[in-house]
Amino acid sequence: MRATTIGGFLVCAAALVVSAAGQTPPPAPAATRTVVASTKLPTLGDTPVHFKAVSVTIPSGASSGVSSSNGILYQLSGSTVVSIGGEVKTLSPGEGLFVASGNAATLKAGDGASSTFLHFLLAAPADLDKPLEAPPAVVQELYRTAAPLPALKPGRYDLNLTRVSFPPEMASNAPHHRSGAALYYIISGTGANTVEGKLETRAPGSLIYEPFALVHQWGNPGAVPLTFLAFNINPEGVAAVLPGAPTKSQ
Repeated sequence: MRATTIGGFLVCAAALVVSAAGQTPPPAPAATRTVVASTKLPTLGDTPVHFKAVSVTIPSGASSGVSSSNGILYQLSGSTVVSIGGEVKTLSPGEGLFVASGNAATLKAGDGASSTFLHFLLAAPADLDKPLEAPPAVVQELYRTAAPLPALKPGRYDLNLTRVSFPPEMASNAPHHRSGAALYYIISGTGANTVEGKLETRAPGSLIYEPFALVHQWGNPGAVPLTFLAFNINPEGVAAVLPGAPTKSQ
């Protein structure tokens, strides 16, 4: 009886080992992407344009106004009531809104706390130094490209702001480049950015410019998620991210 019991135990144990060996390990967590705001630009490429990014803080309950180049607002803290041509939208943290060139917008901070948001702009050289949000808003310039965005041929373009999150300890993705250009803003976590074989860590608050033809990689070596914003422009009908280096036809 004892031999039968031991034999049965060994058979069950062997079956469990075979079953475990046959199981496929769960896939590694993937990056998540959320489009915060987007638009289509009917004509672009005839006039040079730059990327520019500013942070804006409006005191609690106060109002400001802005009329500027094409751009996207991204709410960091507090809330902002945005009024454009009779349309009203309240931005809460993590939300965004496209504001078209020449549109006058009224921005009112919610009661109880100041409003802080980022304003990403696609500006012509002549507009780079024009005033943005009016007092009592406090505007701090964070970044502007030294030269116009390269390789923007005349045509239609997609402009968007996307929030991307990489899971902890995510290996660097494959080398790739932008079909247009992008400006990154690190919200939280630490990114591993590799360009031409050189790796640099990118902390919260960092801004990273990715022009056309720049071959690069991104990963997350940290123990917490990496979350960043990508202010991106790409030709309509062409993927924003393309593998490897650009070909001569591009």
